[in-house]
Amino acid sequence: MKSGSKARDSKVGDRRMTNSRAGKNNYARGFTLIEMVVVISMILILLAIALPMYNQSIIQARETTLKQNLATINKVIDQYTLDKQKAPQSLDDLVSAGYLKFIPNDITGTKDTWQCDTEDSLKSIDQTQPGLTGCHSGSSQTGLDGTAYSTW
Repeated sequence: MKSGSKARDSKVGDRRMTNSRAGKNNYARGFTLIEMVVVISMILILLAIALPMYNQSIIQARETTLKQNLATINKVIDQYTLDKQKAPQSLDDLVSAGYLKFIPNDITGTKDTWQCDTEDSLKSIDQTQPGLTGCHSGSSQTGLDGTAYSTW
């Protein structure tokens, strides 16, 4: 009886092993449609979260560059005015005098959109040629804080 039960147990065990091997091989061939849908859904959710954050970081970087460019241009206009005892007539004067290597781009991506303020001829150092007192962006867009770039 003992020898017969061993034979029976091994047959049952062989069937289980055979069935489990066959099941593993069938399952290992690929992914089910449900698994693919779940994974793609998770990727889309992550993209939906990441893309707006990425776009906002790009806008913040452009705004930071604009603020730095504005500070540099206005500081250089003041330095030029104090050094030369007259205000520059254009931004090109700052480049030709060596105060700037080049005119930086506005937030619009071009150099042509800078809006420069001219001084009043009565208040200027050289009353015959009033020049620039400062510059601001010529863009009509608004920043992330809700203010127009042209007011910065």
